[in-house]
Amino acid sequence: MFRYRNFFMLLMLWMLIPADLFAQGKGIESLRQTSKAFAEVARKVSPSVVLIQVEGESKAAKPAPFGFPFGEGDRWPFGDELFKRFFGEKFPDIPGFNAPGEQRHPMIGQGSGFVFSYKDGLMDNKTYILTNNHVVEEAGKISVKFLDGREFEAKIKGTDPKSDIAVIEIDAKEVPTVPLGDYDQLEVGEWVVAIGNPFGLSHTLTVGVVSAKGRTSLGINDYEDFIQTDAAINPGNSGGPLVNLDGEVIGMNTAIFSRSGGYMGIGFAIPINLVERIATQLIESGEVVRGYLGIVIQQLTPDLAKSFDLKNEQGILIAQVTKNSPAAKAGLKVGDVIVNYQGRPVREIGDFRNQVALAQPGSEVKFDIIRDGKARTVSVKVEKLSDGKLAAQGPTEHTEKLGLTVQTITADLAKQFDVKAGEGVLVTDVAAGSVAAMAGISRGAVILEVNRKPVNTSDDFKQAVKKLSKNKQVLLLIRENEASRYIVLSWR
Repeated sequence: MFRYRNFFMLLMLWMLIPADLFAQGKGIESLRQTSKAFAEVARKVSPSVVLIQVEGESKAAKPAPFGFPFGEGDRWPFGDELFKRFFGEKFPDIPGFNAPGEQRHPMIGQGSGFVFSYKDGLMDNKTYILTNNHVVEEAGKISVKFLDGREFEAKIKGTDPKSDIAVIEIDAKEVPTVPLGDYDQLEVGEWVVAIGNPFGLSHTLTVGVVSAKGRTSLGINDYEDFIQTDAAINPGNSGGPLVNLDGEVIGMNTAIFSRSGGYMGIGFAIPINLVERIATQLIESGEVVRGYLGIVIQQLTPDLAKSFDLKNEQGILIAQVTKNSPAAKAGLKVGDVIVNYQGRPVREIGDFRNQVALAQPGSEVKFDIIRDGKARTVSVKVEKLSDGKLAAQGPTEHTEKLGLTVQTITADLAKQFDVKAGEGVLVTDVAAGSVAAMAGISRGAVILEVNRKPVNTSDDFKQAVKKLSKNKQVLLLIRENEASRYIVLSWR
């Protein structure tokens, strides 16, 4: 009996050990296959990636003659030094870096780019390379170097500072190209590969995942809808491709989040669908023509959706309609909720702004909106976006619940604060730590509506808020810096 029991135990051990070794071997093999996938991407894409070197003139920095929205010590939400180191001393529109009368000095910069082929006929005589505008702007001489050592002098075909996209061209044939993917099919969590020239280290590959999509309001470009990734991106990667495991470009690496100027786990890339459409216009006409509607929009929040009696939070809210604009002519109104644009659901402000901007002037676009709880469709004829578009004391009233003081707008106040008399009430004080302060309302803002009812005097405001005191919540339409937005204030 003892011998049989020992035999049985030995048999079990013999069965278990190989199974464990087999599982371990299977895991290693899986990792090996993953690494081979990355290697295959490198083999396919690297020959199409170029090191871009730029010679030109830069400007010596001077102290800015005015304050900054994020404080003197932190002019940008991610810090001055980040942009200065990543984009170089000549990064556009940073106050203090481009002040009038600055002294110019020789500058040598570098970045990345990639050869692309996305439309028949465009590659017949020229080779086009995509990169960032900030890599090549103000360039006196541009040279590109391929993985195989070939070097070419390049010239700018077209640039678009608002999206930070540029196309350069070289006289070369039989240059490998990289296919473009589809940003719309990209999912958060997918593996991605960044290839570029960080710190001048040619054709460096880093691996990560898509951390998020639709990142906006970063203050990097005028038109933003970034892919966020944790693939390591460093100075010199700018303009290089972000690639999926099929070897297709799904984004152009553009910026990083960092306190030191180096990699800290967060990078941003422009979606390739947007890059492609901008590049097409730059190649075919040398400039980008954007559509204009004349509305100011904001994201729906749960409180806003509730205040407008909406069943869900899908869509974006119209906070302002410019007089005599295409939107005004078509009958769009403040308080309309846009739920579909050209048959596509509208969820993100960044994507919507990009789609409208890329609409052909003169074309007609359709909106599905909700107004006063009812669905309707409105057609708007798009116009061309022109430069400059982006689309004494009177009686006071202090509201302790909200923590703000308002005044009727007199002629003197209108002149002092650059607002219109008779349209809304002026916020003259906001208590620190109050509900209004936490919502971002500041002195000088104009409150146009309370719970969707116009208020033109401080007494109007007082009576409107008094009626809502039992609800402990109020919906305000405010205007600041020529832009309007809705805000829901709640208190206990």
